[in-house]
Amino acid sequence: MHGAVDLNADLGEEVTDDEGLLAVVTSANVACGYHAGTRATMRAVCDRAVERGVAIGAQVSYDDREHFGRVDRDVAPDVLGEQVADQVGRLTEIARRAGGEVVYVKPHGALYHRVARDPVQAAAVLAGSGTLPVLGMPGAAVLAQAEAAGRLVRHEGFPDRAYTSAGTLVPRGEPGAVIGDTGEVARRAVALADRVDSVCVHGDSPGAVAHAVAVRRALEASGWVVRACWSAPG
Repeated sequence: MHGAVDLNADLGEEVTDDEGLLAVVTSANVACGYHAGTRATMRAVCDRAVERGVAIGAQVSYDDREHFGRVDRDVAPDVLGEQVADQVGRLTEIARRAGGEVVYVKPHGALYHRVARDPVQAAAVLAGSGTLPVLGMPGAAVLAQAEAAGRLVRHEGFPDRAYTSAGTLVPRGEPGAVIGDTGEVARRAVALADRVDSVCVHGDSPGAVAHAVAVRRALEASGWVVRACWSAPG
C-alpha cells in the first residue's frame, strides 16, 4: 500500500473537456484569462469543482492569449507581480461565489518554465500570489523561494511528457515530446508517483480524459490513494 498522490489537470482553457476531467482529477488548474479562459469558463469550472470536491488552483500566465502563454516573455517584475495578483484575484472572487476557495497557484506554459530557472520572475510570481501554496517541478527556483518563505510547496510530474537527462521537459516542438499512448501514460504515472506529490495530465491534449481515467485507475490499482494534497501534514 502506498500513500496519497494528487491528480491535477489544466481546466477552463476553452479547448478542454472540463466536465470529463472534473469527474476524475482531484485538483483543477484553472486558466485565469491571460493565456485562455473567460469569466464564464472560470465560473463553470469553479461551480463543478465545488460540487465534486475538486481543489481549485490559479493557473497564472503571461498576458499572451495569442500564443496560449507558451512564448517566453521579459516582463518587468512589478508588472508581472501585478498580473499574477490580478489573475489570482479574479479567480478567488469567482471561486468564493461558487462556495469554494483558491487553494494553490501554478504557473502555466512559458512562465512555468521561466520561474523554474529565473529567480527574479519567480519572486514576482510569489509576490503576486500572496501566501498560496505553489505547485511546480522539483528543483524549480520558484519552489525553493516559496519554501524559504514558509509557503507550502508541492512537486509534480508529467506522465504525458518526455523528460531530458537534466530532468526538464523536452520542448514541445521536438519529436517524442508529447506521449499519446494511454497505456504508456498510465505506466509512467505510477512510476512518477513515488517521486512527486501530484501527477499532471495536460488538459488540452486530444486524449486528456482517457489519459486521466487510465492514470487514476493505474494509481489506485497500484495502491495509491488519489486525493488533493493542499493540507500541510500533521
